[in-house]
Amino acid sequence: MPEAAVMPLCDPCRPGPAGPPAIVLEDLVLERGGKRLIDGLSMTVPARGVTAVMGPNGAGKSLALRLIAQLVEPTSGRLRFAAGLLAQPEIAFVFQKPVLLRRSVRANLDHALRTYGTPRGERAARLAELLALGQLTELAERPARVLSGGEQQRVAMVRALAAEPKVLLLDEPTASLDPQATAAIEALIRRAVDDGVSVVLVTHQAGQAQRLADTVCFLHKGRLHESAPAAAFFHNPRTPEAHAYLAGELLL
Repeated sequence: MPEAAVMPLCDPCRPGPAGPPAIVLEDLVLERGGKRLIDGLSMTVPARGVTAVMGPNGAGKSLALRLIAQLVEPTSGRLRFAAGLLAQPEIAFVFQKPVLLRRSVRANLDHALRTYGTPRGERAARLAELLALGQLTELAERPARVLSGGEQQRVAMVRALAAEPKVLLLDEPTASLDPQATAAIEALIRRAVDDGVSVVLVTHQAGQAQRLADTVCFLHKGRLHESAPAAAFFHNPRTPEAHAYLAGELLL
């Protein structure tokens, strides 16, 4: 089977509400152990706004993010990126479970700024901005790994934003968090969108998608079954699978 290709978006794109797409997935396939986990996935990531990726467990949502981030190599298909958009650091990834260094909050963020090439003379001011953005200033000297789940996720979020990415991939960033911690993460997502970042958010929470999403992409069995503006998806899903999912039915 031919290998996947990563190509620039050089052909004309019809601008939509969010402008030309940042990333296009074309017929991506991912096979493991003779089983297709991603089965001809085609979808578009807009250049702005929030795209919520929804679907039942095992639908391929997290794998789709990893394919976009090029953390997983597809068996076949093609990824196309807008001109000037590369995999790193223009695409940032925040996992469901934060992966933090065994250092203080400040040191985690300083390490990120060094990695992303922030000039030494600008790092102190930028670090202060990130701490304030994540409401982490009072926690700056605390070991990052002893923080609460919500606090750790805020560190992971602002660390990703330190790269000033064009696309931010979020894999259920508020799973198991309480309402207050969830609200803090959602505020960071809105701030990123206001700064022009395209956010791709995997979520099982319909309420969260309704609060944040401009577009919903509904996946089932590794395929895109529906892509629609969020309001249309929740009020009038077009496919039986999406309708069943929103009704709380089991999809087999």
